Amino acid sequence: MRMTEKRDYYEVLGLSRNATADEIKRAFRTLARRYHPDVNKDPDAEARFKEINEAYDVLSDDQKRQTYDRFGHDGLNGGGMGDAGFGFTGFGDIFDAFFGTSQRQQAAYTSAVRGDDLRQDVEITLEEAAQGVTKGLRYTHLETCDLCEGSGAQPGTQSEVCSTCRGTGYVRHTQNTLLGTFQTTAPCGRCRGEGRIVTAPCSQCAGAGRLRRTRERNLKIPAGVDTGSRIRLSGEGDAGLRG
Repeated sequence: MRMTEKRDYYEVLGLSRNATADEIKRAFRTLARRYHPDVNKDPDAEARFKEINEAYDVLSDDQKRQTYDRFGHDGLNGGGMGDAGFGFTGFGDIFDAFFGTSQRQQAAYTSAVRGDDLRQDVEITLEEAAQGVTKGLRYTHLETCDLCEGSGAQPGTQSEVCSTCRGTGYVRHTQNTLLGTFQTTAPCGRCRGEGRIVTAPCSQCAGAGRLRRTRERNLKIPAGVDTGSRIRLSGEGDAGLRG
């Protein structure tokens, strides 16, 4: 399929000119899945896929869409949107269509984070190794704050959804280059990837949700251990974030 003349972008996505943003995104995702070159082996699929992405890049951007509605393709070309320079603002949505990238990223920023493992070396005598022994351990680790239960908010108050990332924990940055428009995703700097802002920090943990405390525990070392043997104590490492 050799496209010597650009088709109407609304026609490309199978939409009316008063289509909503959600309708545009749904149409793009459906067509992107159908014509992606890794899925569709038709010789024309790659060209069709580029045409779909170009149409979405324009119609998903309010400013570009207004320009296109008023002046058509000529208006976009005059603004530096040449035939070979279509943008890739839809690239993130391509990943959404195939892999659900945004959902995974959001989960990574806002879901629970496992705490760190801790290690403590214990020296015993040869006789203790042969017969077995119980040793007392003293160690310091991070525990979930029992006052706020890890939320970081003072009891009786609630954290607020971050207005910058709208609770997702991440923000997208758009950069215009000679090769097109590119988007990158990074943790939100305002809420530090939490998705929520603590306006009244817990008086005990100062909003951290965790406290460093020293604990003592008896460790039973079985007979027959050797140098380098490891004994795992479940739940004695650092408490994780967000539960």
